[in-house]
Amino acid sequence: MNGVWVWIENRNGEIIAISKEAIGVARRVAAELGQPLTALVFGHGVSGVAEAAFNLGADAVLGADDETLANFRVEAYGPLLAQLVHEREPAVVLAGKSTRGNDLLAWTSADLDAGLVGDAIEVKVEDGTVKITRPVYAGKLLSTSFVTEGVQFVSLRSRAFAAAEETGKRGEAEWVATAVAEGDIPTKITGFESKEGDVSLTDASIIVSGGRGVGGPEGFEPVRDLAKVLGGAVGASRATVDAGWIPYDHQVGQTGKTVSPDLYIACGISGAIQHQAGMRTAKVIVAINKDADAPIFKLARYGVVNDLFKVLPALTAEFRKRLS
Repeated sequence: MNGVWVWIENRNGEIIAISKEAIGVARRVAAELGQPLTALVFGHGVSGVAEAAFNLGADAVLGADDETLANFRVEAYGPLLAQLVHEREPAVVLAGKSTRGNDLLAWTSADLDAGLVGDAIEVKVEDGTVKITRPVYAGKLLSTSFVTEGVQFVSLRSRAFAAAEETGKRGEAEWVATAVAEGDIPTKITGFESKEGDVSLTDASIIVSGGRGVGGPEGFEPVRDLAKVLGGAVGASRATVDAGWIPYDHQVGQTGKTVSPDLYIACGISGAIQHQAGMRTAKVIVAINKDADAPIFKLARYGVVNDLFKVLPALTAEFRKRLS
């Protein structure tokens, strides 16, 4: 088995941020293993994506360009990746831990009866073996895992790694046929709905989150105001989502989204271990809570023991003044 592969998730002809991070990791792993790096580019009209993958450091690009791959469907992508892995036997296949990346790696590893290590926050090579560090027990411990035989599938946590830089490299992609015909794909995509103006939680470098301390749906207004001024995303604890104060897609934690922003501001969040599991890898954590004994303060670099409804408007006003 040889070669390191990385799946390049792309949308509207652009490589998404988490895949640029995955390429950066894959480049380093390939170099340390002394093996070539192959980027996997699937979609329709993706020749530009293939060129961008070379520019980000891929030694080769293995692509499939077909209308059946225009929109991600795991029933189309999974068999294709499984077929390629079966035929060419790479040592490692990496992908970003997005919803699509999770689906694709889970499908393919199960189909091939291969090992999958997910949610990596560190990847290193020791004695020719790729070893993965990942959080376990809701983030209370870190585990080092690796696959002992066969191809190894690895998903990488968003924003846990630096993005690959452009290299100026160029090359010719190898294009292959799809594995499944349209008539054999049970899922059909009829359209998309998008939310304008919202910053994605998983991509955000700054997140301002509200917890039970906001008191109700209207209590998220100062949270939203601060997030808007900072150009960040709005997060929430499970308690506020369960209470119906804010939609589920804002939930951070063990049963919500796992995030790794540069700055995480927790407002009125006590810091239960389930919430910490989703945000403890943030680079800087700021806690604002009236309860000085709240567990979140043990995790925070900076803490403010005060009423969030006094602190947030003051912070928002000051940031607006300094950032304007």
